[in-house]
Amino acid sequence: MEQQGLPQGLAMALAQRPEAMERFAALPETERQAVVDAAQAARSKQEMRACVEQLMQ
Repeated sequence: MEQQGLPQGLAMALAQRPEAMERFAALPETERQAVVDAAQAARSKQEMRACVEQLMQ
């Protein structure tokens, strides 16, 4: 379910949280890119999960 340009870890984390995936998909392009950039900078699973959790706030 990986989208082109979406880091694998982010795609996997979003797949585990369908509601977060829906919110991510609904974001404007610039905000989606900011999430992708944060995910690419994540150095652990915990940091990756935090990127996804921020979508739910």
